[in-house]
Amino acid sequence: MVAAGLVAGQPAVAADVGSATVVPIQVTGDPAERFNLVVLGDGYTEADLPTFRSHVDKHLNTLWTIEPFKSYRSYFNVYAVEIVSAESGVDCDPGLSDPRRDTVLDMGFWGGCNPASVQRLLSVNGSRANTYANLATGTNPGNRQLIALANSNTYGGAGGTNATASGGNALSALIGPHEIGHSLGGLQDEYDYYARGEAGDTYEGPEPSSVHHTLLTEQQMRDTRSKWWRWLGEPSESGGTIGRYEGGMYLQKGVWRPSQHSMMKSLGFYFDQVARERMTQRIAGKVSILSGGTPADRPIGADRVVSVKTLHPVSHELAVTWSVDGAAVPGTGNARSLDLRALRLAPGTHTVTATVTDPTPFVRDPAVRESAALTKRRTWTVDTALTTPAVEEPLAITASTATDRPVGAQDVVYVETTQRTDRVPAVTWTLDGRPVANPGHDGDLELPPLSLTGGSHRLTATVSDPVSHESVTRAWTVDAARPRVEYDLSEPLLTVARPGRPTEYVFNGPFTMGLTGTDEGTGQVTAEFRLDRDGWHNYYGWPTDARQPFLFTATGTDVDGLVYGNLGSGGLSVSPFAQRSPGYGRHTVEYRGIDAVGNIGAAGEFVATLIPSPPACTTVVSGRHAGALVVSSGVTCLRDATVSGAVTVRPGAALVAERSSISGTVTAASATSVDLLTSSVRGAVTLTGTTGRVTVVGSRVDGALVLTGTATGTTAPVLAGNQASTVHCAGNSPAPVNLGAPNTVRGAASGQCRGL
Repeated sequence: MVAAGLVAGQPAVAADVGSATVVPIQVTGDPAERFNLVVLGDGYTEADLPTFRSHVDKHLNTLWTIEPFKSYRSYFNVYAVEIVSAESGVDCDPGLSDPRRDTVLDMGFWGGCNPASVQRLLSVNGSRANTYANLATGTNPGNRQLIALANSNTYGGAGGTNATASGGNALSALIGPHEIGHSLGGLQDEYDYYARGEAGDTYEGPEPSSVHHTLLTEQQMRDTRSKWWRWLGEPSESGGTIGRYEGGMYLQKGVWRPSQHSMMKSLGFYFDQVARERMTQRIAGKVSILSGGTPADRPIGADRVVSVKTLHPVSHELAVTWSVDGAAVPGTGNARSLDLRALRLAPGTHTVTATVTDPTPFVRDPAVRESAALTKRRTWTVDTALTTPAVEEPLAITASTATDRPVGAQDVVYVETTQRTDRVPAVTWTLDGRPVANPGHDGDLELPPLSLTGGSHRLTATVSDPVSHESVTRAWTVDAARPRVEYDLSEPLLTVARPGRPTEYVFNGPFTMGLTGTDEGTGQVTAEFRLDRDGWHNYYGWPTDARQPFLFTATGTDVDGLVYGNLGSGGLSVSPFAQRSPGYGRHTVEYRGIDAVGNIGAAGEFVATLIPSPPACTTVVSGRHAGALVVSSGVTCLRDATVSGAVTVRPGAALVAERSSISGTVTAASATSVDLLTSSVRGAVTLTGTTGRVTVVGSRVDGALVLTGTATGTTAPVLAGNQASTVHCAGNSPAPVNLGAPNTVRGAASGQCRGL
């Protein structure tokens, strides 16, 4: 049974298995004139429909933070099709031996339970999917994009004609844009593997047809003006610079891509410029940017106004220029109407042309700019002998930016009016009751130049008839409040807070970061973070659980054949077989939020310094220890210990003191390593000839701190954030460092420790 009901408000509750309710999520125009995104659900029982709605909400809110979807949101209609399945879940989730579920769209992992496939490939019955998508009236395979969400928390998806994604996985909202990159953009995966964890081979073949893979060098691209030569050297939207990075098309060697980690390689990052240009072209190609106006199918008179109607991107205005007999008409600004009477055309026939162009900076290729997707022209034959009959139409606002939700402070707001043949209605704007100048722009108002701050503002457009003086108005709430994001870190070894500078944290092992966004308005705040200025990355929690914080380690954590949270070389997310050096040292982490109307919050930042974890303990001392302690061999760890005497470390042994108190001195000669971490020593600390690491962080030394003869040749001793009476360092190679956390020395600091 298939039943459809188009409901504008709350969706009707579906009653039977297979029944469906079409819910308009966003309608910006006639489906025939829009690109329609139809989101289907599979494996959701009637009781699961609230879960489906929450999955749809998260997917869409995330989609609208990603360019070019963010800028061209107004080109989309969005419909959710709530389909009732008999059972929850989908087939073979997560393994081939898991049950087959009774669902309407027959979605399943392993390419539909195919042992020869890969687990993450999530298939859908395309015929059934299109049958249910057809219930969204006015949509068809030519003007829509399907994405089917599976009721699953397992990672998975697929591209092609019908994109799929799991609905509830922590990364699921990022699977959708990636798969639409395949389905709509024709973009290929930039993975250096096919089966996760297994390195791809070497490409052997001709120059790929893909717009974002090549065999050419950067110089060859420039010389031949091919592939992404126009973007070379540009800071990449996904981090780093646009250049030439080896790997892609499931292969590790012999083929190159434009950026280190675009969305087509690593979920969480943005499309790079090369992919974004293609996606912009494909989205715009699904609509007509010149969407109406004065018909041009017959000659018109010179005694009238001629008009065009355009689309209205959220982020910028389309440009309209006018020409008569091939010569540009000056002084038209960006007007959608031209009064032919003011031109005083000579008797006879003339050609009037309106050219509508999308000036988006997302496109650099002139061929793409001139394509029908981004440039449209309408030409009229004007015969001065013709007379235009007067037609009186009631003044009206015929279309506008939606008023049922706030608009963002960076948006372009528009109104379209009755298109009369004898005059042009005037559009005036007010903000919070004060006039806003907007010459030459007709019904489009760009909000960014107004530099709005604070909370909500009242924006009003008044359309007036210059003859009858009648007027109509439309108003919007402008949400100018920028979202805020707060971070929560696991307990650091040391915290350094200095006025006017980002807070610095020292960790001697993996650490976690949670981000929480808040906003004065309603809707989702999407948090993002950026590691060492290398591309903004969506914060999704942790791949296995959206409720868990993100984990940073020196070389990352392997989760299902991909590495996440890598502080080492190669970037935040890499393949497990990729060679990388550990990411010890200082790292800058920025964070920000994007709210439901597209406002981007101010970025905050902190500094995290990672040092290696202490060596593994062979002996652990906790609680009270009476008298002196001699470490003769192995690694002795003091954990929350109180030692009532001196501590001596013999040659070849190691000491790790964490949150401990030592009432005597600490002396080590030719020890393998010494770690004093957030501990206190009532006497002096003398470390001589240590053969390995020396780490003294966040500790208090009431006596002298003396460090001499440490000669690892590679690893510098760390003296950071300590308090000591005096400090002296000599003969250490490398010289000690403080990791940006100065020590407080009550007396003199001498030798290599001067300035630490």
